[in-house]
Parts: sequence; structure tokens; C-alpha cells
Amino acid sequence: MFALDRLRALDALATHRSVAGAAAALHLTPSAVSQQLAKLDREAGAVLTEPAGRGLRLTPAGRMLAEHAADILARVAAARLDLDRLRDEVVGELRIGAIPTSVHALAPAALARLRATYPDLRVALADGEAEETVPAVLAGDLDLAVVENWDGSPAPVPAGTSRARLCDDVIDLLLPADHRLAGPGPVDLAEVDDLDWVADGVHTRAGAWLLQTLRRAGLEPRVTCQVCGFGMHVELVAGIGVAGLVPRLARPPLPPGVVAATTTPPLRRSIDAVWRTDRGTASVRAAVATFTDVAAERDAAQEGPAQASGPSSWSASKHV
Repeated sequence: MFALDRLRALDALATHRSVAGAAAALHLTPSAVSQQLAKLDREAGAVLTEPAGRGLRLTPAGRMLAEHAADILARVAAARLDLDRLRDEVVGELRIGAIPTSVHALAPAALARLRATYPDLRVALADGEAEETVPAVLAGDLDLAVVENWDGSPAPVPAGTSRARLCDDVIDLLLPADHRLAGPGPVDLAEVDDLDWVADGVHTRAGAWLLQTLRRAGLEPRVTCQVCGFGMHVELVAGIGVAGLVPRLARPPLPPGVVAATTTPPLRRSIDAVWRTDRGTASVRAAVATFTDVAAERDAAQEGPAQASGPSSWSASKHV
């Protein structure tokens, strides 16, 4: 293993052809350059220089190693430049893990905009829940996680990570269209005491949130369907007449026979971005800003009633 400062001394001697010239180029004393060359002799196990009048010249071994030194130093300089660009410019690879609802509703537009704005950025996207993606961010396997926070059950944000709010998402009550409470709302959840419910798995944060929310409203819900995926929740409301609580960001167009109503009090979740604090690169910052902009634009463009077909309105929030 050759120390870089010693390779620099050898490269400078090869370039300037004297110890004095090498010392001036490296802003060192001639004695310091001579010491570096002597140490490099020992590291290389070969004699790299020999006396030439009052100075030194390279031996054949010295000339050969000097050629390699020039290549090595050029590669190191290029690596430093790339690292500086990675910190200060939107370049390289950005690996994002996101909840399925944000992948469906936000990611296509956000990734298209990133590609158009930053052609030197390569984005890799995979879906996953916070319990998977946040540990991957901490481990360095992902650069950014897009997570959801339910009231009373927020996504984990361990020490060493930073968080930014992307948007808020309204959660509506879905009912069969012929139900006595069907309409725009608002509906007090305590009144929905005559229907079974569909929920995410009880071991998911979304499933636990639904149970907690209904119990706070004074209900002991009869959950007869435990299915991950809000699109399936909509289909089950249409097919077998259960009730569900579905975020607008995750909601597909409503089929005939299903009505969405607002609730009292209103129900919301938030969507956040999480990254390692020591890896808040320009690329991470650009992705967070782009997702936030897409969320705000979607909010402005799709303001509408709860029962509108497809995902409806939700409010963008400032970074926190």
C-alpha cells in the first residue's frame, strides 16, 4: 500500500525533475520531499531515485512507479470531484422506498419531473412499508423513504434520521350506496353500528389505527375482512356491503354502489419523507422538494367532494 502523499512527491519529482521543483509545487521543504521519497523506497521495496549531480533522478523502477502514481492521483482527483458533485449537485443514483399509495399517486409524476430536470440523476424505486424502508435507510440500502403516519401510530423515525412533511391525506368513510348514512357527510362514526368492517391486517399500523379510531368513537367494530390494499377495500364495500375507512390518496375510482362520506371529526394521515441526516445530499433534497410540489399541485387540481370518483383532495404541508 502506497501513501498518497508519497506518491505525490514521486509524481512531482517526475514532473519537475528536481527535488527543489517538487518541493515548490507541493508547498513543502526539499527536506520533507526527500523524506517522503525515502519512505516510498521502503514501501515499494525498490530503489526509486539515485544521485544525479547535486540532485536526484528516477531509476527505472522509479519511472515505472511514477507512471502508476500519475494514474492513481488522477483517479483520486476524479473521485473527489464526483464526491463533491454528489454532495452539491443532483447526480448519481437515488434509491427510494415508498408506501404503495404514494407510489401509485405521487411517484410517476415526481419521477418524471426529476428525470426531466436532472438528467444526470438515476432513480430506483421500490414499494414497501415504513417497517421495511426506514431500517433500509439507516443501513444505507435506501437513500429516501416515503412513509405514512396514522393518528396514534406514526412511522418510526429513529435517531440519525430527518423527516419532511410531504402532504396530508383525508380519510373518508366508504359505505354501500343504499345505506341509511350514505351521502357526502359528515358522518359520526358512532352511528355506523349496523355494518361489518374491512380493515388492513391487525398487525399493520393501518389496521391497528382503524380499530383504535372506531373504539374511540364508541364502537366495538366487527372486522370480517382483513385485507391489505385499499383498492380491495373499495371492492369489498361494493361487493358485500361492509364499511371501510380509506385514504383519498389510496382510493381508486369508486364503483357503482359505493359512496364516500366525510367524517366528524375529520380523519387524516400524513405522508412524510425520511432520510439519514448525514446523507442529506442535493439529490435527496431535490427529490423531497419534487414530491412536495407534486403533492401540492395534485391538491390544487383535484379539490372536490369526498364522493368524487378517484383520489380526491388532501392538503400539502410545509417541511418540518
